[in-house]
Amino acid sequence: MILQLLMPSKQQVKALNWRVGKKLTFTFVPWMLFILLFVSAGAYAQKFSIKGVLVDTTQRPLEGATVMLLDGKDTSLVSFSRSQSAGTFEFKNVLQASYFLKVTYMGLQPILQSIAPPSGALLDLGKLSMLPIPKDLKEVVIKGERDPVTIKQDTIEYNASSFKVQPNAAVEDLLKRLPGVEVDRDGTVRAQGQQVQRVTVDGKEFFGRDPKMATKNLPADAVDKVQVFDRKSDQAQFTGIDDGQREKTINLSLKEEKKKGIFGNATAGAGPDSRYSLKANFNRFSKTRQMSVLGMANNINQQGFSINDYMNFTGGAQRMMTGGVMRLQFNSEEDAAIPLNFGGRNNGFVTSGGAGLNYNNQFNKKTELQSNYFYNQLDQRIERETNRETFLPSGSFKTKQNTAQNTHNATHRANFTLDHKIDSLNSLKWTNQLSYSKNASYTGSSSRATNANDRLENEGTRQSTAQGNNWRINSELLWRHKFAKKGRTLSTNFLLGLEQSDRNGTLSALNSFYNSSGEKNKVDTLRQTNTQTNDRQTYGLTASYTEPLGKRRYLEINYAVNFTQNDVNRLVYDVNGEGRAPRMNAQLSNQFRNDFIYQRGGMNFRLNQAKYNFSTGVSLQRSALEGDLILQNTHISRTFTNLLPNLRFQYNFATNQNINLTYDTDVREPSIQQLSPIVDNSDPLNIYTGNPSLRPEYNHRLNLNFFRFNQLNFSNFFAFVNLTYTTNKIATAQQVDANLVRTYRPINVKDDYNLITNISKGFRIKAIGTRVNFSTNLLLNRGITPVNDTDNQTRRLESRNTLRLEYRYKEAFDISASGSMTFNQTSYSLNPALNQSFVNQSYDIEANLKLTKTWNVSSVMDYSIYNFAGSSFNQKVPIWNASVSKFFLKNKRGELKFSVVDMLNRNVGISRMAQVNFVQDERIRSLGRYFLVSFTYSLNSFLGGMPSGGMRVIQRG
Repeated sequence: MILQLLMPSKQQVKALNWRVGKKLTFTFVPWMLFILLFVSAGAYAQKFSIKGVLVDTTQRPLEGATVMLLDGKDTSLVSFSRSQSAGTFEFKNVLQASYFLKVTYMGLQPILQSIAPPSGALLDLGKLSMLPIPKDLKEVVIKGERDPVTIKQDTIEYNASSFKVQPNAAVEDLLKRLPGVEVDRDGTVRAQGQQVQRVTVDGKEFFGRDPKMATKNLPADAVDKVQVFDRKSDQAQFTGIDDGQREKTINLSLKEEKKKGIFGNATAGAGPDSRYSLKANFNRFSKTRQMSVLGMANNINQQGFSINDYMNFTGGAQRMMTGGVMRLQFNSEEDAAIPLNFGGRNNGFVTSGGAGLNYNNQFNKKTELQSNYFYNQLDQRIERETNRETFLPSGSFKTKQNTAQNTHNATHRANFTLDHKIDSLNSLKWTNQLSYSKNASYTGSSSRATNANDRLENEGTRQSTAQGNNWRINSELLWRHKFAKKGRTLSTNFLLGLEQSDRNGTLSALNSFYNSSGEKNKVDTLRQTNTQTNDRQTYGLTASYTEPLGKRRYLEINYAVNFTQNDVNRLVYDVNGEGRAPRMNAQLSNQFRNDFIYQRGGMNFRLNQAKYNFSTGVSLQRSALEGDLILQNTHISRTFTNLLPNLRFQYNFATNQNINLTYDTDVREPSIQQLSPIVDNSDPLNIYTGNPSLRPEYNHRLNLNFFRFNQLNFSNFFAFVNLTYTTNKIATAQQVDANLVRTYRPINVKDDYNLITNISKGFRIKAIGTRVNFSTNLLLNRGITPVNDTDNQTRRLESRNTLRLEYRYKEAFDISASGSMTFNQTSYSLNPALNQSFVNQSYDIEANLKLTKTWNVSSVMDYSIYNFAGSSFNQKVPIWNASVSKFFLKNKRGELKFSVVDMLNRNVGISRMAQVNFVQDERIRSLGRYFLVSFTYSLNSFLGGMPSGGMRVIQRG
């Protein structure tokens, strides 16, 4: 029923076109934003105010007590506050009516007092004394004592017990229920619109910095609190001066009983067609020691880790393209223009496995160790059909490509950090990351290109192989020193980075070209082998000195220097036939050396106050780029000087409401792949070459964030605006010749901007026990892409509006449903007649029913609709998963589950993207319906038994 209400009719969907989309985006969305802002602001009539002072029986003021003003008729919440340090509280401008005043404080008896309107404008309740709980009361039930969400400075903290999940659920399932937190289909976590880059457990790293290691493998029932914040660098945390290095981070605070014993679970599943899934985690924690063991293996497209190592092998991190679901465009030297999709369901057929150990130990008050090792391997098979229309200054052309690819990756990763306090004034922190990976791939593809009149211009086939390995070491040594004067500090951070990769590959291609009469007039045959080595060395130093100026004011002086050296040696050989020695191709071979060094010095001023924090500063950075093209006997030398200002302001209206404003700047140097003047003809129809004359990008970033939570009625309001303006933006220029052969080269364009906004409102409808969340996102981007020496300005607008409803009936039943509609508009300055507009819709409904104490039924339906005006690429994809579980053994430690994934057998990878100067449709053959029977055993063994005590706190409502 809920799903039907959320879904528009077929006639409504069909009516959506460019004009309607434009009207909805620019008319409907702003009105919705206005309504949300209006609702969140509320209305206050200036009638009378209530104030008082809370004390205990010794007349000591009580700070932090929860004070609630309830409606006198139905006891619904009207307002709330927290008592201040002097025990005072106040409600201003409340309507003339009867109320109840309820006060709670941990360890003391609650107060419930009726309130009648006074004759004047102020009702002073005087001192209210809170009594202790009688000692002979064995158990006290306190309702609502734990807030579901709290704000502590720049940290948002969620109490996990307020967000129910299914038994044996992973942390990922818990995060999906938190307001302001989103989990993509590939497991990527976003908080307040930004991607989470690190997940820690009790403040310590869990298997390095891969967030999915914790979110996909730790059990949700072990978590007490989820804390979301922007993690500053170790040096900034010590000095108190923000250096601009921040990572969106989630910290999982474990339950106290989990820190005193052993917990974990193991799952084994099997099904027809040789499907299997194995997964286990074992954790033993104490107050000073953490040890975790993970293991996993399956062939059902489930990964418990990220794909960073594969990206590093293929060089894809610098050539990422997004549209719809996450999509990565990998263009390695041996495998150009072959897109791999790891986002959502569009990942072909994946077999993966991994195992590792995480060990953290606080040896004493001075020395602490954090360490981990993890091995993973991934085998993937991709079968893809791609249709692309490319726009030129004088028209357009279409390409169709079918690709089959098999890849293999095996990676070893190790991390360890040693933190040692030498004495009360000095400390050292040594952080190390090591990795080694081996990779192999085979790719076969066929393609054809036609002009605007559907006349064949070229067609080709190719097969390529690649094998390689890569090792990497990164090490940092941070020294921190405190002077006798409070607030005066000195810190230095030394860094060392070493990386080496070796690759070799083969390429066979046959390409045919046709004249205006449709006759074949040229055939190119290509057989090549290639080898390439990359060596990189990085050395750096940062230093920071802080001086207190009095009255919570501080001055920081900083300096940084960094030197990076890259050596690339690529040799390409033409294979001319049987029995003939390969001959080096001088045009495609290259030896390149690049040295990049920068020095930066600056000052920052910081002011800390009870209600707000403010800092501002400026740095001057000088960068130098030196390069040698050894085979061409050419030297490149360039220098750049940039001024880098910054400003940060945070204001705390209350413990549950704050606003943050940040402006900073940075310089991003080109990557070695972009600088290397190597011609990559792995796909002779799509050629890539680097540009040693690139200049660094200069980025201006402005971020504005507002958060507000009502801890008592569990409503939340988020709003943020992120604006990035880039000068000297590195874009990829395209040259298309008469045979429709494309050549790509990175160049600097004038500028680029990207605007992202989000407004989210969540509240509870008490009458029907339903929680509602609504969010609207707006993305606006303007970029420049030269095509055949003509600048093509691409403007992209995306508006996504989502409504989510959640209902839970005690512990017996819960259901959630959501609907999302995304409007996309892309315009091209080259040819406005080719502007694109389309609408994507996504609906899902999830239900869990507890039939008896030991039987559970779960079902999830995910329904996606893709509508593209003027295109045959219109699809409806329903994915239905269902399961039945039986719990048994003591404390329900055993779970036997029968699952059906993609019951309707409709899973197919579909995406459309409209970017730069092309529109592309894509279909990927993916894993369809399968059945699985699995058994899960949960292990919980607490040392010394459960914590004792006479009070039990119960969260209700």
